[in-house]
Amino acid sequence: MRIAVVTLFPEMIREALAHGVVGRAIQGGVLKVECFDPRAYTSDVHRSVDDRPFGGGPGMVLKVEPLRAALRAAMNVMPGGSRRVYMGAAGRQFDQGVARAALEWPGLVLLAGRYEGVDQRLLDAEIDSEWSIGDYVVSGGELPALVVIDALARLLPGTLGCAESAGQESFSDGLLDWPHYTRPAELGGVAVPTVLTGGDHAAISRWRLREALGRTWLRRPDLLERRDMSELERVLLEEFKATTGKA
Repeated sequence: MRIAVVTLFPEMIREALAHGVVGRAIQGGVLKVECFDPRAYTSDVHRSVDDRPFGGGPGMVLKVEPLRAALRAAMNVMPGGSRRVYMGAAGRQFDQGVARAALEWPGLVLLAGRYEGVDQRLLDAEIDSEWSIGDYVVSGGELPALVVIDALARLLPGTLGCAESAGQESFSDGLLDWPHYTRPAELGGVAVPTVLTGGDHAAISRWRLREALGRTWLRRPDLLERRDMSELERVLLEEFKATTGKA
């Protein structure tokens, strides 16, 4: 997969992507990420990319011309049909479903905003979608862009050491993940659930599904409200509720 990031801080992107499974994916040719700095597309001696907002108010707004030139330069090296996405607080919530849909695109160009935002005319003319990673404010679009890249990279075949890992993580099937344990089998008087040490794989699968359903019910009930639950899932969720004493 090919991804380009239009950012005022390309080194921030490059440095973050040099580590972990995403770094290995890039080194292995599974993923290619390029950066385009709008400052390289300015024409004035100060390399200005922002200006004061019309109407007054604090902060600065990123200008159309350098961003447009950087976006178009990025699109010129991407496969035909690639999409342009602005990482902004007003965008659609980025989730696992959006990530999976984006894998079908030939390429992705992410625009990382800064300061008070981007001139709306640029967004209207040059951007296909807008994504947000949550209802909070960060200093710029670089961290959200990195979150998107990491989430997409994990879904690409060849990124993870175990191909099954991506399919068993939180949200992969609309549920939160089940609890995980490793050695020692007992720590501070707390033992690992017996079912996980018994070798009965059917029982382990059943326990994991029950715990995933229960965690989701406790922490993200909205996910269950949207889920078409099977009869087995309903039974397991009631079992979980019984163990907690909550209805």
